[in-house]
Amino acid sequence: MSKNKSTAVATDPKDAVTLKGNRMKHLRQNCPWLLMLVPAVLVVFLFNYLPIYGVLIAFQDFMPGDPILSPLTRWVGFQNFTRFFQDVQFWPLMSNTFLLCILGFIIGFPLPIIIALSLNALKSRKTAKVIQTIFTAPHFISLVVLVGMLTLFFGRYGLVNNIIAGIGGERVSYFLESGAFRPMYILSSNWQDFGWSAIIYIAALANVDPGLHEAAILDGASRFQRVIHVDLPAIMPMVSVMLIMSIGGLMGVGYEKALLMQTDGNLGVSELIATYVYKQGLTGVPDQAYATAIGLFNSIINVVLLIIANTTSKKFSETSLF
Repeated sequence: MSKNKSTAVATDPKDAVTLKGNRMKHLRQNCPWLLMLVPAVLVVFLFNYLPIYGVLIAFQDFMPGDPILSPLTRWVGFQNFTRFFQDVQFWPLMSNTFLLCILGFIIGFPLPIIIALSLNALKSRKTAKVIQTIFTAPHFISLVVLVGMLTLFFGRYGLVNNIIAGIGGERVSYFLESGAFRPMYILSSNWQDFGWSAIIYIAALANVDPGLHEAAILDGASRFQRVIHVDLPAIMPMVSVMLIMSIGGLMGVGYEKALLMQTDGNLGVSELIATYVYKQGLTGVPDQAYATAIGLFNSIINVVLLIIANTTSKKFSETSLF
């Protein structure tokens, strides 16, 4: 009987008209905000979804100027992928990229969390904002300027070498030393981004119920204990989401900075999948089909890592992306 009644209500013409009117009213009220979303949707479509069409050339014997889909298209299946797997550069590229990314992740992921918790623990809000501004400012330095700064500090005639020479040591060009590439790359990247990455955790900490801190103070908890038992659990869902996204993009290191820091001396450790794709696809005699296949393979690894991280998070906690 209840089911028949609900069916009658749902099919009542008056209710249908009212529901339609409410939808139109809601649409008119939100029309300005929806219009503001249009440029963002177009940008995402044009630069993120539309280029996916070009992935087809990874399975073709493609030359610049050839149509991607036509009766004359020469399909080669997985030949480009097999060629990469058999390339002598395959394992060095994989190890260089993985080591650089995993070391950067180990250092770079917890750092913004620690900074956010530390800034939130400061009693002076004004001091916290000043420090946060100082930490965030490096994010807006371009990669070219950042590498230029590294050259000024660690080049053969840079500040560090001038100090070493001043105390009687021997000058060393760190850009020509393969052992110096990863520390310079990782530490400079974290210095540039940790303040910006901490913003999302600082925003999450702003929503922590002050009553929890008041109750903890009444129970005799110290400031450090409140950070561990109140603040940290409050941002754990956000930490889980950011962890999943970070693992999903673990192999997605860009080529720009590595290419700017690359020299003949450090080529053995600075040649990454991204730089190799750039060189194969855009320099010398371009082999865009081969470069696309390598890039697609790297993207598949990221997707697999994302699924594994999301499944693991869903299994051990209530937080997941999908």
